[in-house]
Amino acid sequence: MLNVTLRNKEMTRTYVHGYDQRESIRLQDQASTLVELLHSDTSYPAGSRVLEVGCGVGAQTVTLARNSPRALITSVDISEFSLAEARRAVATAGLSNVQFQRGDIFHLPFRPGAFDHVFVCFVLEHLSKPVDALNALKSFLKVGGTITVIEGDHGSAYFHPDSEAAHKAIHCQVELQRRAGGNALIGRELYPLLSKAGFGSIRVSPRMVYVDSSKPELVEGFTKKTFTAMIEGVRESALAAGMIDQPTFDKGIQDLYRTAQPDGVFCYTFFKAVAERI
Repeated sequence: MLNVTLRNKEMTRTYVHGYDQRESIRLQDQASTLVELLHSDTSYPAGSRVLEVGCGVGAQTVTLARNSPRALITSVDISEFSLAEARRAVATAGLSNVQFQRGDIFHLPFRPGAFDHVFVCFVLEHLSKPVDALNALKSFLKVGGTITVIEGDHGSAYFHPDSEAAHKAIHCQVELQRRAGGNALIGRELYPLLSKAGFGSIRVSPRMVYVDSSKPELVEGFTKKTFTAMIEGVRESALAAGMIDQPTFDKGIQDLYRTAQPDGVFCYTFFKAVAERI
């Protein structure tokens, strides 16, 4: 979901959110809003070699580098535009423990066992063969090294007031991603995917975002600027594909924004998995 970044050659053609400045801003809003929820337990020891795959605009990179100031982080992405944004974000944050490299997930130029840890956030959801991607990444981990994978699951979204139109609008994004070869419901599949790829000691934890009006920073940063903005962004594609009529889609977006009112509630669950190469 809600991010989104490694683009292998297939993703470059099918990434449903687009690569424009509006999407870049949405990703930064998402990352800053979810730092504590997703990364309070993300850190690596001094001297660790960490591979971040699909760094995108650096939305997660800055947090990784701050949380592990003495780790050596290599962040890769296939998009030159995204890499330029990521370099700017890291430089602005005054961080010096990250190096960037352009690369395709299936053709990375690293030797086997080159890294102690691999970090993958909002990437697998955009790939048609996530197990193949995990196998490719496993080869770059030393034995006993860890992989961290974070993904969302659009099927976990529920809210008050409830709205059939809003659910239909969300389904449009899920279906567009499916047609592009991805899976917007992949969060619930992290354990079996990592198991199929041959990882061991797999630990998965759900990270639920619960938003009501007592949490104004989440109302603004997540309900409005992250989730609803993401669904709103597929409007033209959904209408062009004949998935939904315009009044229903627009009513769905209106109703999602309605959940950000003082009496509204919004919930969404991310899944974070950590596993070891055995």
